Amino acid sequence: MNPILECVPNFSEGNDLHIIRQITDEIESVSGIRLLNVDPGKATNRTVVTFVGPPEAVVEAAFLAIRKAGELIDMRNHKGEHPRMGATDVCPLIPVADISIEEAAAWATRLAQRVGDELDLPVYLYEAAQPDKSRSNLSIIRAGEYENFAAKITQPEWKPDAGPAAFDARRGATVIGARDFLVAYNVNLNTTSVRRANAIAFDVREAGRVRRENGKAVLDEKGNTVSVPGSLKSVKAIGWFIEEYGIAQISINLTNLNITPLHIAFDEVCRRADARGIRVTGSELVGLVPLKTILDAGRYFLGKQQRSRGVSEKELIHIAVKSLGLDELAPFKPEEKIIEYMLREPAQQMLVAKSLTEFADLTASESPAPGGGSIAAYLGALGASLATMVANLSSHKKGWDERWEEFGNWAEKGQSYKDRLLQLVDADTLAFNGIIAAFGLPKTTDGEKQFRTAAIAAATRNAIEVPMQVMETAYKSMDLIRAMAETGNPNSVSDAGVGALCARSAVMGAFMNVRINAASCDDKNYVDAVVTRGREIENKTVALEQAILSAVNNKIGIL
Repeated sequence: MNPILECVPNFSEGNDLHIIRQITDEIESVSGIRLLNVDPGKATNRTVVTFVGPPEAVVEAAFLAIRKAGELIDMRNHKGEHPRMGATDVCPLIPVADISIEEAAAWATRLAQRVGDELDLPVYLYEAAQPDKSRSNLSIIRAGEYENFAAKITQPEWKPDAGPAAFDARRGATVIGARDFLVAYNVNLNTTSVRRANAIAFDVREAGRVRRENGKAVLDEKGNTVSVPGSLKSVKAIGWFIEEYGIAQISINLTNLNITPLHIAFDEVCRRADARGIRVTGSELVGLVPLKTILDAGRYFLGKQQRSRGVSEKELIHIAVKSLGLDELAPFKPEEKIIEYMLREPAQQMLVAKSLTEFADLTASESPAPGGGSIAAYLGALGASLATMVANLSSHKKGWDERWEEFGNWAEKGQSYKDRLLQLVDADTLAFNGIIAAFGLPKTTDGEKQFRTAAIAAATRNAIEVPMQVMETAYKSMDLIRAMAETGNPNSVSDAGVGALCARSAVMGAFMNVRINAASCDDKNYVDAVVTRGREIENKTVALEQAILSAVNNKIGIL
């Protein structure tokens, strides 16, 4: 699991590029951070910066940026069209992958506390990070803006969540919080009519449209207009004409993908457009999108076709792009549009990105890594892949149409096992390199010796944990392999048998790595527990392998 947070701080400077560059330099100085976008606005005198990375790195980069902005920006001289109350006006943290909104809120609270304590700056929490929902809305917190903040901060109900309850004339105040990822998304129509595009937008957006009777807006007892809600929650939408493309589009903001995912919004727009005699011809993503959003779309459209969803990540992306028409106006490049892909290490440095020949040649070289641990993980991946293949073939077998979902679910499990084991191929080599690096640390002073000893111990434990994960994952895949041997497409039963042999070898090979690395660990209780668990997995795996091979051989028969 590799949690990724996005941070989108807004700084109250949009004209002086030298100041903006100094702030972004602070962000880029943090290891693990990828700066995705810097968008200065002259009229607003405001710059929106987007960066992503692991949570700790994101919080560190945000802190450094807030500190630098406070040093360089003087709010006493600031003028701009956009509402603002501080040098760093707002700083949201946004969950992207393998992290919940609650966890993002906890990181935001941690950042706010550090900013308040170390920078002596008033900080307000907002959105998911603010426990008091009466002041969680950004516009409410920022009401009155910088010019009226000196009086506002003295009011008891507006005491900051962190930092001093005192007006900082130079830096103002900062709002830090957590919110859901927002996807900006345009749906293409075969019309040039903005009025018709707007009608569809009003059909789907949560705010809907004003209720009218006899051409007049309906008012409630307080004189406010009455609305007819649209069909999709957490969706904002409007129609417009794009001269560059010569078509009308529906411009959509998806503010909570857990409530309305991308594929549901697309399908609903298709349905509403069709009812108005209009065709959806494709769509486009504005900015970046989390990988899960695209994979979920791929699975959704495969499910509608009653096809197995247990296909590779690459295939899921392909199906999503074609189903949503994301390549209608311009080529859709996953490496440029999907956040996780932008954060990946260069492919040439990854073992799993090498060809089979390159991997074999590297293994056969004089380098000690990749070694048995990486090979064991790869064997496990091959075993899971074979069983997944059988599941997919079974899902599409003629005469078994009613069983497509049963085997598709097995295939999805197999893909998850395969993907995890492929990650562990590189993780094992990294663990070995970590031990080498720890032994290479200086050991002249007592402090250096203590640090080196601790680093070696930590690296050794990691080198034990990684092959243990290989064992656990390969063992779990045996259930899939057994099911395919017993109930899958009989024409592929030998493939399930080979998968069992691979999984067994993966478990036994990984256990050898566990034991050889455990021999260097001084924590006897830990070692005893690990070896006991390893023996248990190995014994269960061998027994399962025998049961699977028996089923396979019975089906093949004696020739």
